[in-house]
Amino acid sequence: MRCPRCRADDTKVIDSREAEDGSAIRRRRACVQCAHRFTTYERLEEVPLMVVKSRGGREPFDRAKVVAGVSAACKGRPVTPEQIDLLGEAIEEHARLHGPEIAAAEIGHAVLEHLRGLDEVAYLRFASVYKDFDAAADFQRELVLLKKLQRS
Repeated sequence: MRCPRCRADDTKVIDSREAEDGSAIRRRRACVQCAHRFTTYERLEEVPLMVVKSRGGREPFDRAKVVAGVSAACKGRPVTPEQIDLLGEAIEEHARLHGPEIAAAEIGHAVLEHLRGLDEVAYLRFASVYKDFDAAADFQRELVLLKKLQRS
């Protein structure tokens, strides 16, 4: 690490600590040449996660969009904002495990999987938008599928 004052290449680490809830390392350094002390932060560089849309377009993953969709499905239901945020984190983690790109359909399926265990009504609401229901029979078919999956 180069000294910000004298630009010397030789600095030594005096102290290292976790910072930002463990997502970074804070290092106190001292320049061997001029004795100037300064702080550096070391963070993991994340590769941007891209969502591949059904028509081939790509856009950056946005957890807020997942949380907004789930929040709308859970409106008026006994689901806390904390549960919704945890679901958003779980979806993002799921997406990152798939690599730098993930299909939008895969994200939708993952949301449905999580909602199925969280709240049946929210699951059906989300499924109705995600699967583009256009008749009452679609709700009935999805409810039969939901019950079947719960038994197994």
